[in-house]
Amino acid sequence: MARRFGGKFSPEGAETGSSPAARGGFQGALRTRAGGRVNLLFIAPLPLIWQAFTSGPAGLALNLVALGLLLLAAWLTREGILAQEAYEARKVARAPGVPRKMFGSGLTGIGLGVAGFAATGGLVAPAIYALVGAVLHGFAFGLDPMKDKGIEGIDKMQTDRVARVVDQAESYLSAMSEAIKRAGDRQAELRLERFQLSVRDMLRTVEDDPRDLTAARKYLGVYLMGARDATVKFADIYARSRDTGARSDYMMLLTDLEENFVAKTRKLLEDNTSDLDIEIGVLRDRLAREGVRLTDND
Repeated sequence: MARRFGGKFSPEGAETGSSPAARGGFQGALRTRAGGRVNLLFIAPLPLIWQAFTSGPAGLALNLVALGLLLLAAWLTREGILAQEAYEARKVARAPGVPRKMFGSGLTGIGLGVAGFAATGGLVAPAIYALVGAVLHGFAFGLDPMKDKGIEGIDKMQTDRVARVVDQAESYLSAMSEAIKRAGDRQAELRLERFQLSVRDMLRTVEDDPRDLTAARKYLGVYLMGARDATVKFADIYARSRDTGARSDYMMLLTDLEENFVAKTRKLLEDNTSDLDIEIGVLRDRLAREGVRLTDND
């Protein structure tokens, strides 16, 4: 289905504009590393198809196995890079459960070894191909994150709770982004991106201070799950009927939700500032009792 794209001088410009808020999810976005070299990993083994069907039965089987292993390695590498980017984007995150890039390196070595055996029939050359391929893949794409990332001074149980909530919230946001595409309405997509930006502001605030999780849990759980369900229903209805009433109601819902998320995030930040003022006051009192006085310029 053709999609209309908005811009500064498009008919949608009056409503969406070019303000930072209107840029939605593109604000602060970074270019993904899951392209370029990774795409070459999917292309490089394709000549094995020719080798497979110009060889005997044994060559056919070995080359197809090598092709499958190398394509699986490419897929694991791409997924590993995406997982690492998500890990690096967060201040509180758990290490990926499966070291995808490391498995990709291993499968790359095995795949090259099998392809080498199919071509030479010996063992020395395939072993060299396997070792060199695995090492070069590891150097090219690096290792997976191997440890959880948290905040110093906060207990691990609390950071784990934050990581679980953030993971769940991100899954809701991803589901919303996938669902809204079915509606085929660019303006609705932009509006959803603005709402998602306010949600991620709250996520970063909670990551900065996990003590805020209790106050934000309802927003990142119940409210966000409801927003996901509403987005799925709107996309299904609008894709079938282009119901302008449903579209208007959905836009109003996103506006209400965004205002609430922004207000709650602001309140969390104000509470954190109040906590800091209290800690500074207590520290000043303790220093005064020890005979140390701080001037206003300190």
